[in-house]
Amino acid sequence: MATRLSRPLTFGGQPLTVDRARRMRWTATGMLAAMAGIFFATHALAVTGHPAWGYVNAFAEAAMVGGLADWFAVTALFRAPLGLPIPHTAIIPENKDRIADTMAQFLRENFLTPAVVARRMSGMNIAKAAGEFLAASPERGANGSIDDRSRITSGAAELLAEVLESLDPDRLGNQVRAGLAGQLAKLDIAPLAGRMIESAMADKRHQPLIDGFVRWAGLTIEDNEDTLRDIIHQRVAGVLRWTGLDKTISSNVLDGLYKLLAEVLVNPDHPLRGKVEEGLAKLGQDLQHDPETRAKVEEMKRDLIANPAVAVWWTGVWERIRQSLIRRARDPESGMGADMRNMLSELGQALQQDERLQEQINRFARRTMVGVATRYGDQIVRLVSETVRRWDAQTITDRVEGAVGRDLQFIRINGTLVGGLVGMTLHFITTVVM
Repeated sequence: MATRLSRPLTFGGQPLTVDRARRMRWTATGMLAAMAGIFFATHALAVTGHPAWGYVNAFAEAAMVGGLADWFAVTALFRAPLGLPIPHTAIIPENKDRIADTMAQFLRENFLTPAVVARRMSGMNIAKAAGEFLAASPERGANGSIDDRSRITSGAAELLAEVLESLDPDRLGNQVRAGLAGQLAKLDIAPLAGRMIESAMADKRHQPLIDGFVRWAGLTIEDNEDTLRDIIHQRVAGVLRWTGLDKTISSNVLDGLYKLLAEVLVNPDHPLRGKVEEGLAKLGQDLQHDPETRAKVEEMKRDLIANPAVAVWWTGVWERIRQSLIRRARDPESGMGADMRNMLSELGQALQQDERLQEQINRFARRTMVGVATRYGDQIVRLVSETVRRWDAQTITDRVEGAVGRDLQFIRINGTLVGGLVGMTLHFITTVVM
């Protein structure tokens, strides 16, 4: 269906009002009418009066003919002169579909070819320009408005919040969990854990862990002394219970355990600590080189991934992360905007200083635009063609006439003046020379 566009006409990037175009049309028409008046007024004087009237009459006659010819030519571009169905008039409205196809083909052949796009972009340093923009210090305008970079960060934060809100939490959580589970399933964690143990032991970073375990064991025994005494009481013989020695034995056992743990804690060379280190070293080796140990670790990993409780736990963790991100993105006091501005500034500095990074980004941008021109050039051209085709005849006439109509009226004016000069020259030749 044909459509009329209501946007104002422009010429040279500036609005072209109807009054301005109409004023030029009336000027050209007024000159034509003036020449016609002068021609009829001087027709008799050219025969009986002073010879100068002949030149005036010849000028007016030729100017009138030239003005009428140019009026016909200019008018025939946009409409039928005087409404008469003269062949090859109203050229633009009658051929708008062909014009649309020609415009689209011109765009395709001269702007959207891969060679043209690559040549245009080869001299552009997009990465450096983006870096200069991002690294610029944020400033406020004269009216107190925030700069473009602040708008970018604010808009990005709001966009992040809206995206996180629009997504289905359960579905997104399931997708993220499935992705993590898939990546974890591909990861062979046994050798990694073994190397971590060896590295920690080589740097003596395992000592605090052993100390923490010893303290935990001491606190656990202290919290469960009554239970341990009951166990010892039940295990000893009846005679010992009858004589009351079970209490002495349980106290000695507990005191011995406390003493042992204290010695292990204060003595870095204690034999028990050495046994623990030997066990850790062997575990690190088995995790890397023992197939049976690695198989057990993999089985434990699979069981952990498949455990429904882990899935529920991860869903809760993801939902808390999502809600926290939404609150931070929408809270101007959260500092997310400042963090994003700092991140953009650092990115801008890197883009300005790192020539290799610039080359990579520029190459990527160039290849991307060439790919877009290659893959979607025909679709862009078809969009232009179909858009122009959907305009009705009056719309495309108004747009073209509004863009070049003022110059066309100058053609009428020039045609009137040039025609007059030619007529006066011919009159001189016929009366003086011949």
